[in-house]
Amino acid sequence: MAHLSPLLKQATPVLVDRAEGVRVFDPDGRGFLDFTAGIGVTSTGHCHPRVVAAVREQAGRLIHGQYTTVMHRPLLELTERLGTVLPAGLDALFYANSGSEAVEAALRLARQATGRPNIVVFDGSFHGRTIGAASLTRSGTRFSAGFAPLMAGVHTAPFPYAYHYGWDEDTATDFALRELDYLFATGTAPNDTAAIFVEPVLGEGGYVPANERFLAGVRERADRYGIVLVLDEVQTGFGRTGRYWGHEHFGIRPDVQVIAKGLASGFPLSGIAASEELMTKAWPGSQGGTYGGNAVACAAALATLSVIEDEKLVDNAAEQGRRLIDGARKVAAAHPVIGDVRGLGLMVGSEFTTADGEPDTATAQRAQQAAAARGLLLLTCGAYSNVVRMIPPLVVTADEIDEALELWSAAVTDATS
Repeated sequence: MAHLSPLLKQATPVLVDRAEGVRVFDPDGRGFLDFTAGIGVTSTGHCHPRVVAAVREQAGRLIHGQYTTVMHRPLLELTERLGTVLPAGLDALFYANSGSEAVEAALRLARQATGRPNIVVFDGSFHGRTIGAASLTRSGTRFSAGFAPLMAGVHTAPFPYAYHYGWDEDTATDFALRELDYLFATGTAPNDTAAIFVEPVLGEGGYVPANERFLAGVRERADRYGIVLVLDEVQTGFGRTGRYWGHEHFGIRPDVQVIAKGLASGFPLSGIAASEELMTKAWPGSQGGTYGGNAVACAAALATLSVIEDEKLVDNAAEQGRRLIDGARKVAAAHPVIGDVRGLGLMVGSEFTTADGEPDTATAQRAQQAAAARGLLLLTCGAYSNVVRMIPPLVVTADEIDEALELWSAAVTDATS
């Protein structure tokens, strides 16, 4: 009898029979608040009626039209629509299926466009699980251990993770920028460096936001040395942080932007955006794929973008995100085992530490499991899996935020009793 791989470890014991909005339901009809959103994917909530209708209509017309063989209208319409929300000048798009694929496309583009071999990434970064993307990932060895050798040419600089270092943000930022300069002097010469990859908020690395001075410093160095700046907005895009793009909090512009997750409300669709000038520097035939730009996924994405706009979900993410982080900080104030609460918009992490400041993985995992038992689905992240993250769909209401916070407080009490 066939079964799933034993390496697929379930974060919760829930078997989902159906889902709607911010809730999933098991076969017995018990509802759970889903503050995982499929790891930040179901931006419009589960089974939003407008997304469902768009998918049904498209599935009756064309399910798959491979987009280097034939062209289809949903892909053309989506490209035009994305052009209205992408940063100015990023007017050329390539579509794939997963964030990892899109990251690898950005990597290939940067190397071919510059003729340089090396890549700079940051401590805590997550860019995917495929060989190239895993080679760029620094959020935990579980993503890269056991299948070396990985891709060569990747160099790592510190991220301004102030809580980890025990510093204030300015000190952490000074350190990160100074070490980036030191890396260019000792590890990868600027004229050997094709790209810098950075997340506006570390995702798997612990929900750590960057800051304006750090990203401005990275942008300035990229400009000075002719390095391609790639912003990985897979998790932070499409309103998640309370702005349409995470980098909008920090006043910078990427050369390449990676998108996925919240784009199509659960259908696999990803891509990269760059200027046409940069994109045409890649080699002919270097972009493609069987399923990229799938017609049904594109229809779902078009409906998703309309829902985000019409229901003002970016504004809602900002408003409910403030409510969520304020409430999570109140829970932390009552439970000293939570050493830090941080995030942007509907992307909030609570870091568990011991009395002497060491990562407290066991308590974080007990709290996450206790929350599931009480009806609140959450995930952990961070290098030590000691950060519990909250990622509700962008349609979440104030009442649902308050309900989740009440369950979270009780779960932390359960975990520490």
